[in-house]
Amino acid sequence: MTTNKKTRLPLAILKLPTQVELLVTYAENVVARMTGNPAFTTPVPSLATVTKAIGDLHAAQTAVQARTKGTVAVRDEKRTALVTLLKQLRGYVQATADASPDNAISIIESSGIAVRKTAVRKPRVFDALPGAVSGSAKLVAPSAGQRASYEWEYSTDGGKTWVTQPVTMQAKTIVTGLTPGASVQFRYRPVTPKGGEGDWSHSLPLIVR
Repeated sequence: MTTNKKTRLPLAILKLPTQVELLVTYAENVVARMTGNPAFTTPVPSLATVTKAIGDLHAAQTAVQARTKGTVAVRDEKRTALVTLLKQLRGYVQATADASPDNAISIIESSGIAVRKTAVRKPRVFDALPGAVSGSAKLVAPSAGQRASYEWEYSTDGGKTWVTQPVTMQAKTIVTGLTPGASVQFRYRPVTPKGGEGDWSHSLPLIVR
């Protein structure tokens, strides 16, 4: 049995420096990387608008360093304006990447904006693991959906005979009372409201600890 998995697209994220000088450098790099970039034909906001905001912030910061009265408030205003534009630009980059999923990572990286690569969960497969206490085993299986139940069995004679375990409503169980050092095989089958009893899974061997 298999389970479906959702593929999440990589996300463009802004790693904005707190220091004004570093923020200016960061924004300049983004503009430089996107200028002439064939992936970004019509940036929103325009790169010219972002470039002007960078210049405005740089000038405001220079005035602050000169200790000119009243310049801190202006500098903070210019910083907020640039950050807002960068956030809008990030949205444009994200939309461009989303339109080309196979190249999404390279598109985002080419803009100078960082990529958050979202981990995709691997589908659960049937597995038998040593339990937390000696003489036990932990079994996990793929989910068969809502309202499904799961039947479990184990064999100590190579699959000739099977010992039935309690039915569970979750795709996992703990088998206890096993002999440490013994080779035991496990199997399961799902039971669903519509499909009834499914086929028994392949058997998994485990040396009990």
